[in-house]
Amino acid sequence: MSTPSFKIVLLGEGRVGKTSILLRYVDNTYTDRRESTLQASYLEKKISIPSTSDELHNTNVDISNTNTANLYIWDTAGQERFHALGPIYYRDADGAILVYDITDLQSFDRVQMWTKELRKMVGTEDVISLIIVGNKVDLAKTKRSVKMEDAKNYADSVGAMYMETSAKSGLGVDEVFLKLTRRMMERRSIHRSNSRGLASAVGAIGGGKKLILTDKEEQKRKSKHSTSEGYCC
Repeated sequence: MSTPSFKIVLLGEGRVGKTSILLRYVDNTYTDRRESTLQASYLEKKISIPSTSDELHNTNVDISNTNTANLYIWDTAGQERFHALGPIYYRDADGAILVYDITDLQSFDRVQMWTKELRKMVGTEDVISLIIVGNKVDLAKTKRSVKMEDAKNYADSVGAMYMETSAKSGLGVDEVFLKLTRRMMERRSIHRSNSRGLASAVGAIGGGKKLILTDKEEQKRKSKHSTSEGYCC
C-alpha cells in the first residue's frame, strides 16, 4: 500500500509564528530573530502516526505498527499585500493550520477572516480539515490577550480543532500536526468508503433487469396515465 500524501497550508497574520512552528516541527530549530516570510515557502515531512495519541510520548512504540503519511506543508505570508495570493496556495489543500498570537487580539480576529475565506473558496469541513492554533503560549501568564475558552468556542463553531503551542519551547507543536493528520486520514477514509458505496449502488442499478413492453402494453400504459392525470388524448 502506498504512503498517503497530504497538502497542508499555514495561514495567519505576519509575526504570529507560522514559520517558527513549521521549522520547529520539521527541523526542531528555533530563532527569535527571523525574517518575515515573503509570499510562501514549502517543506516536506514524513510523519509516523501511532495508534493512540498516548503513544506519541512512548519511546517503546513499535514504529512498524504505525501508519505513516507524507506532509507537504506550505507556509504563507501574512502581510496584507500578499493576501490576494492566498487562494493560489490553499487550492487543493487537505488541511489548514490557522495560527494566531495569544498576546495579539487582532491576530485572532484575522484568523476568523481566514476561516471564512477558506470555507468560501475550498468548502466545508468535509472538504478540508482545520486546526486553529494559539501560538506563543510561553507568554500566557504575563501577556495573554485571547482567552483559551473564547478561542476553543470559536473553533468548535466552525468545525475546527484547537490547540495552543510554543514554537520557542516546542510545546504542542508535534501534536498539532499529529492531530491534523489523523483528521485528514479519517476524512479521506470516509470519502473512499462513500465512493465505494456509491459505486456499488450504481452497479446494482445498472445490473437490474430491463422491463420490455409490447406495443399493446405500451399503448395501454400511456392511455391509463393520460386518464389518471386528467389529460385529453
